[in-house]
Amino acid sequence: MLHIFQYQPLRLITQNSLPSMCLKLMLSRPVAFTQIWKSWFSSHSLLGKKNIILMGPPGAGKTTVGRIVGQKLDCPVIDIDDDVLETTWNMSVSEKLQDVGYEEFLEEEGKALLKFSAHGSVISLSGSNPMHAAGMQHIKQNGIVVYLDVPTAVIMSRLKSMKTERIVGLAPGVSLKDVLQFRKQFYKRWFDIRVLCGGDVAAEVVAEKVLDAVKRYQDSELETFVSTRSSRPGRSTEEDSHKLYFSDVVIQGLAPDGGLFVPERGLPKFTAEEWQGLIDVTYVERAQVILERCIHPADIPASKLAEIIETAYGENFSCSKVAPVRHLAGNQFLLELFHGPTASFKDFALQLMPHLFAYCIPRSCNYLILVATSGDTGSAVLDGFSRLHDTDKQRIAVVNFFPEDGVSPIQKSQMIGCQKENAWSVGVKSDFDFCQTAIKQIFTNSDFTGFLTVEYGTALSAANSINWARLLPQIVYHASAYLDLVHQGIISFGSPVDICIPTGNFGNILAAFYAKMMGIPIRKCICASNENNVLTDFIRTGVYDLRGRKLISSFSPAVDILKSSNLERYLHLIANEDGQLVTQLFNQLENQGHFQLRKDLLGKLQQDLVAGWCSDEDCLAAIHSVYSTTGYILDTHTAVAKVVADRLQDRTCPIIISSTAHYSKFAPAILRALRIAEINQNPLSQLHLLSSYSALPPIHWGLLETLKKTGNGDHQVCAADMSVLMSHIETLIQKHFM
Repeated sequence: MLHIFQYQPLRLITQNSLPSMCLKLMLSRPVAFTQIWKSWFSSHSLLGKKNIILMGPPGAGKTTVGRIVGQKLDCPVIDIDDDVLETTWNMSVSEKLQDVGYEEFLEEEGKALLKFSAHGSVISLSGSNPMHAAGMQHIKQNGIVVYLDVPTAVIMSRLKSMKTERIVGLAPGVSLKDVLQFRKQFYKRWFDIRVLCGGDVAAEVVAEKVLDAVKRYQDSELETFVSTRSSRPGRSTEEDSHKLYFSDVVIQGLAPDGGLFVPERGLPKFTAEEWQGLIDVTYVERAQVILERCIHPADIPASKLAEIIETAYGENFSCSKVAPVRHLAGNQFLLELFHGPTASFKDFALQLMPHLFAYCIPRSCNYLILVATSGDTGSAVLDGFSRLHDTDKQRIAVVNFFPEDGVSPIQKSQMIGCQKENAWSVGVKSDFDFCQTAIKQIFTNSDFTGFLTVEYGTALSAANSINWARLLPQIVYHASAYLDLVHQGIISFGSPVDICIPTGNFGNILAAFYAKMMGIPIRKCICASNENNVLTDFIRTGVYDLRGRKLISSFSPAVDILKSSNLERYLHLIANEDGQLVTQLFNQLENQGHFQLRKDLLGKLQQDLVAGWCSDEDCLAAIHSVYSTTGYILDTHTAVAKVVADRLQDRTCPIIISSTAHYSKFAPAILRALRIAEINQNPLSQLHLLSSYSALPPIHWGLLETLKKTGNGDHQVCAADMSVLMSHIETLIQKHFM
């Protein structure tokens, strides 16, 4: 019996991506194949001695697709039903099922699989093979399991037309749909690669997708990352030897040259049929499919990624739909992004990212995560990293820097209340831009980071949206919102929508643009600013000008930002990955306080983006108006987006407004908008007053519980001085890791 290893490449981590103390812990990465795919197929090097194992529900087309793949590879094709089970039993599979019954059939089927051995073949499993753990463990060690993921409705239609007599598990009182849904848990447990198969996709096309997916699985060299400030054309041999992968950029956060990491070959594209296959599935399932295509299994295997996603978006969110879409009025819809534990859209990334980070880092290295927040990020980071397993919390800690007087009282109370044994908040006597710039400078201060590594065995990383793992999960909810409108019958797939997002650091709106690039039919991304409207001016004129601008404190503090970090990723994209130009623009911004786009780049930008801004007065008026007419309370940031959407939409298609936070977080402003004359300064009293309105949505459960626990909680405050911040960082490292 042959036992052939399952290919899982280990990545070579360079000195640029991990402290030298960790290098000895890592193994060299196997040399990847370099031949083009046709050469692979003709020489059998795609398979070698491994098998391609096709798995999926009955009616998925495993047998037909397996024959086509086998023909293309010129290798043996084995159908478990016909070539193994019926040969072993000397009777048809349906006769065996009728003879022994459901449970005994699964056991007999598993025993037959345990005796089976093959190499260099294409194997089509039965639909029920994955339900026998020992049998699957045996066959999986000899190859790569490819899951043909076909929508349940399509499978039911196929089986009906095929007049299939035998479905294992089908019984009186148990519907076919129930059987198919029950089996999904087993398919998800065993697959290495998922191939989406729509209803009208020909078997030949599915076979090509299988071959492409196997090639991707075996060659992760294609999925590298570059800095927005690197020069890609004519890259040196030294640069090639320091290739960076998803796990590297999650750990590093910020590129050594001060740029931000982006996928070198861009994001994956989904076909219309693939997107349509996700219309009827849950948010968690959509997230799994999308992120599997964005994260190579050599970095995080599909089964582990599924486990992380289910942990992130399971019980931690108060709404079963996770990111529901609600009709507001006319052609306007709200994407509610506040059902996570800390009541803002930041939870979508920060319930997921800590687990990705913990999986990617070497087991014997300590990491301190640095975060700058204008309000919502802080509590979300603290909550997310405090939910890690105890062993991970011993080696991963987080410190959150926020403007001491630049967040709402409830936000501050929340950040103080979310502090745990590995998570702390530090107030800074300055604004958010100082906090964010200070963190970037600390990362690029090699003397300081080197000192921390040598003296304390601790490396620094980032959890702001400068980290690619923060941005990636946000793509999911923009795609999911569109699919929900299709599911609700508001639009048909392919019909365009506009998206309006309150924007400060440009991460959320960039994620929407990425969803568009991946195939979601978004027409325009509308950037909504408050009175700190540097982005609005830039989108309208192409001039990014900070000269003479001072940050204005507003009722929407999360977008009180003048330096938009993620804008750099977008400009890198529309400039055709010209890292030299991006470096020039942002060096000029840093040194001279302004830059101007070329006319051709401004033209590209204005094809994708439109922008507007909203005053505090108009923000409060919108909150009052919407509540008066609908009984729904918008938070201050959503109100900014609502005002801008009203002004800029042309009403020819639906518009999805990102509701980025729960109104409970901004109770004083909301009470003022609702024209309450006397407002108690105690945050808990403010929430109790709001709850008396019985408005939609109800008061946020997690926020209320956090404030009850906070009381007069303590936190550190420091001056706006780089040396003081670095001293705080060193002290916290000593406290937690030494």
